[in-house]
Amino acid sequence: MKNTVAIYCRLSEEDKNKKNRLDDSGSIQNQKLMLTEYAEKQGWEIYGIYSDDDYTGSDRNRPDFNRMISDARAKRFNIVLCKTLSRFTRELEVVEIYIHNLFPLLGIRFVSIVDNIDTDIAGNKKSRQINGLINEWYLEDMSESIKAALKTRMKAGYFIGSFAPYGYKKDPEIKGHLVIDNETAQTVRDIFDMYINGVGRSGIAKTLNEKCIPSPSEYYRINGIRKNILSERNGRYWNYNTVSHILENEVYIGNLVQGRTFNPTYKSRHSISAEKDNWIRCENTHEPIIDKETWELARKIWNSRSKPCYKGSINKFAGVLYCAKCGYGMGVAYNRHKRYYRCNGAKYGRVCCEGTNVFESTLEKSILDEIHKIKEKYLCRDIINRAAVTDIVKIRTKDLEKRKRKLLRNSEELSNTLKSLYIDKMNGIISISQFIELSKGFEKERDELNRKISDADSDIENESKQTCDEESRRKDAEKIISFDDISRELVSTFIDRINVGGNRENRTIDILWKF
Repeated sequence: MKNTVAIYCRLSEEDKNKKNRLDDSGSIQNQKLMLTEYAEKQGWEIYGIYSDDDYTGSDRNRPDFNRMISDARAKRFNIVLCKTLSRFTRELEVVEIYIHNLFPLLGIRFVSIVDNIDTDIAGNKKSRQINGLINEWYLEDMSESIKAALKTRMKAGYFIGSFAPYGYKKDPEIKGHLVIDNETAQTVRDIFDMYINGVGRSGIAKTLNEKCIPSPSEYYRINGIRKNILSERNGRYWNYNTVSHILENEVYIGNLVQGRTFNPTYKSRHSISAEKDNWIRCENTHEPIIDKETWELARKIWNSRSKPCYKGSINKFAGVLYCAKCGYGMGVAYNRHKRYYRCNGAKYGRVCCEGTNVFESTLEKSILDEIHKIKEKYLCRDIINRAAVTDIVKIRTKDLEKRKRKLLRNSEELSNTLKSLYIDKMNGIISISQFIELSKGFEKERDELNRKISDADSDIENESKQTCDEESRRKDAEKIISFDDISRELVSTFIDRINVGGNRENRTIDILWKF
């Protein structure tokens, strides 16, 4: 029977001299030449050459490797020829599956010329198993080395992902550094702006799809960042989860959080979640797209139990409106097209909260009434009293500074007196015991003066701070009354929390401002 051979070649890294991605590397060509010459010398007919370039020996999804196995099952050749066993595989399990089990059943002989493996030679099996075991150890050691190197880079603040997060791109100058992608960064900003202005995650996704903005997966596909072609149901459009991932990712405030998943063994193709304590977090590793204030506000809304939207409409009070009885957030509901807010705790069987609800119009009126009070307190009265208050502050500050100057003079006089006493002691005018006795009294008096000077400094500082605080509150009040209606911007900027309590007959609305 004539021997027909299948030649298999593999290279794990691209050769730098490759002209393009479709060319075989120089090393693959050398493997083909060596194996072809060997087959011809043996008088074997070459059925085909199978070549996998840029694939590791532990990858079982190598395209030409699997094509060769398929042809082997069809009995299209009876010899498999490789340069070394490691070119065929680096896994002992694969050696057992194919070389020691499948190939003998199919009548296929395996030959590797460099390490002298030939399944037709009796007693050669132990040599193959030893080589397979060595390759297995090599894979394990290499895996641990790669993990250690990647962990070191993560701790140093370098990004190790295959492709940059949406809104960023990889810096061509510095490996592992992210730079803002101006083409997509504005979309990230728009997502955060919509969210803090009360639009829910599904609503945001709907808006982006209506504007025909490509989702992250679609953007990667269009620009060739990811090769896999996605179906319409698999990432081509924005959805709730895609928006959520962006809103909770610290990368947009300049931080890297990596190491969230890991492979339990080097053979595993499925990663598992790591404990949060084992995540590797580095701050200020790259330029942020979102400022810290916007991020914190978005997190507050995220963490609140109140949903940020209802049926696609904007919830002005998302993240600030709570039930005074149980502390649950209040969600939006409708009664004959009239919008109101009810305690979410009632959904979970809290009987005490069933009556805790408030119409939006009632809530807005309460806020407008509070704004009117603020206007009275900080603006109307201020117009009348500002000059008088300013004069009082100036007089108080002037008196404090005058008292401080007097204390400083007294302190200086005491210091001069102590110096004179010391000179008298040195000249023998007074004794050492007299000097000690006199200086004790003067030092005690000086300490008391220093305390009074310190108190005067504190009083002057407090006076200045109170004036600045009052001025800051007045400016905030001016901003508040500049709003024509109750908007999401007003609520998120100036209101810290609204507690709704009581019942329908005696409703209480407690507004806590941020100033």
